[in-house]
Amino acid sequence: MASLKGQVTVNLLKEEQVPQNKITVVGVGAVAMACAISILMKDLPDELAFVDVMEDKLKGEMMDLQRSSLCLRTPKIYSGKDYNVTANSKLVIITAGVCQQEGKSCLNLVQRSVHIFKFIIANVVKSSSNCKLLVVSNPVDGLTYVAWKISGFPKKHVGSGCNLHSAWFHYLMEKGWEFTH
Repeated sequence: MASLKGQVTVNLLKEEQVPQNKITVVGVGAVAMACAISILMKDLPDELAFVDVMEDKLKGEMMDLQRSSLCLRTPKIYSGKDYNVTANSKLVIITAGVCQQEGKSCLNLVQRSVHIFKFIIANVVKSSSNCKLLVVSNPVDGLTYVAWKISGFPKKHVGSGCNLHSAWFHYLMEKGWEFTH
């Protein structure tokens, strides 16, 4: 017969579970927060992670979401500058990128964003090699292609978010986490 101490210790020391529906949002701007709120309201993830280089803004946005999550069912919301927070994500939504400059072309915007995307995608792939990527950064079509090429993922694992794709994304959320298309 096991001792009382042994029984208590066994019950308290549960193994940390790997998340089943973890979603990561890269970036903490207005689009990132809109994505996060939509995702939380649909009760999609069991974990929601944020990663960005702007640590102060990241911390503030995460704290707001953690407070509001008391009314929701997502038990874990966290953030960090280190891409280790993205580990085991099923879906990574990329909202980060450079801002459009007046008088500059979309091609110029893609060229300036490629450097950032190389860093982001390499780190995401390292931490979540089986995830799906949803690119929301502008220009979305060009950067989705860049993300696909850098990641080495199959075509069906990289998609873009624009009006048409946003409608499709909402449709998939309504169906209940079926990101197989």
